[in-house]
Amino acid sequence: MKQILILGANGRVARIVEQRLLNETTAHLTLVLRNASRLALKPSARVSIIQGDVNDTAMLDRAMTGQDVVYANLVGQMATHAQAIITAMTHHQIEQLIWITGSGLYHETPGPFGEWVEQVVGHAAKEDTRRAAKIIETSSIAYTIIRAAYMTDDAQIDYDLTQKGELFKGTMVSRASIADLIVKIIMTPQNYARTSLGIAKPGTEKMLPQVKQMAQHL
Repeated sequence: MKQILILGANGRVARIVEQRLLNETTAHLTLVLRNASRLALKPSARVSIIQGDVNDTAMLDRAMTGQDVVYANLVGQMATHAQAIITAMTHHQIEQLIWITGSGLYHETPGPFGEWVEQVVGHAAKEDTRRAAKIIETSSIAYTIIRAAYMTDDAQIDYDLTQKGELFKGTMVSRASIADLIVKIIMTPQNYARTSLGIAKPGTEKMLPQVKQMAQHL
């Protein structure tokens, strides 16, 4: 039985991943989040829940015990999170990390969508995500970084991937699509080790106006 640690377990993508793993695999999930009462899942034979903050390095170290995979679905101080996670994973000799971030990590997203992302997220926040990625990529961990376009709640699974060094394609992607990729990475890690993947719905390259409209209604 694969042991999977999910950090930021109440995130919208994470919740989809959790349900799919419970339905489609025999994996045991350890779910870490700041407020456990917000989570619909309850402790069971296949689910352990830890209430805590990733910044609590002692808690993080305990949560890593016996894990095979770490999936980080986090916000906040990303470089600090990345360093703490890599340190704990190295200590426990855990090989596989799945790290979620946004497009534009390497300035690979063409305009005008790329400029819009940088403006909306904020340059300082994007620079923090870039520092986090550098910490991960210079480690010995078999990481997979997922660089997502603007996320939607569309239930359709439809996505294309781009590799590091390629131009990012598309402007939006469903959370269901990101979750589908994460499940694939967990089940076949050898296909995704030490890669950084852009993910977006095909054919959405010119849909920034629609993205802006959706963002206004958040």
